[in-house]
Amino acid sequence: MKIAVIGYSGSGKSTLARKLGVGLGISVLHLDQIQFTSGWQERDWKEGLEMVQKFMDSQKAWIIDGTYKKFLLGRRLQEADQILFLDLSRFSCLQRACLRQVRYHGRVREDMADGCIERMDLEFFWWLLWKGRTKEHRQSFEEIIVRYPEKTIRLRSQRDIDRYLEGMSC
Repeated sequence: MKIAVIGYSGSGKSTLARKLGVGLGISVLHLDQIQFTSGWQERDWKEGLEMVQKFMDSQKAWIIDGTYKKFLLGRRLQEADQILFLDLSRFSCLQRACLRQVRYHGRVREDMADGCIERMDLEFFWWLLWKGRTKEHRQSFEEIIVRYPEKTIRLRSQRDIDRYLEGMSC
């Protein structure tokens, strides 16, 4: 099985992908680990692209967490058996990000690159509430739903996520 987990920042993509990976015994790739190197430095695009391509080519089954268009989004969506779209409200995402900041304060999450200490700054706050929710972003998610209706599952709440996990026996 191949699963693409996409959605808004702070919606719980990495947590869902991790739970699915453990429950289904499938390798997980967190695209935040590809995007960033130590200290929140952006990785060279070509290097990141090669890493994603190598992962996808080497796995019969995979879970890839993250939307990042530049990392083979079209291929990921095409090859995925399921596309999980985490469509939680901006305020739910902000709350989750704040709780994550408290939980991982001064530490690196397991789904982040080494040296990327959890942070909540004004730029990320702005991204969570406005910049990451532009009309263009919303439309790109809607286009995915329209293009892949038979395999896209829209999860709008923690209850939806829990039901999905129960259905997958994770």
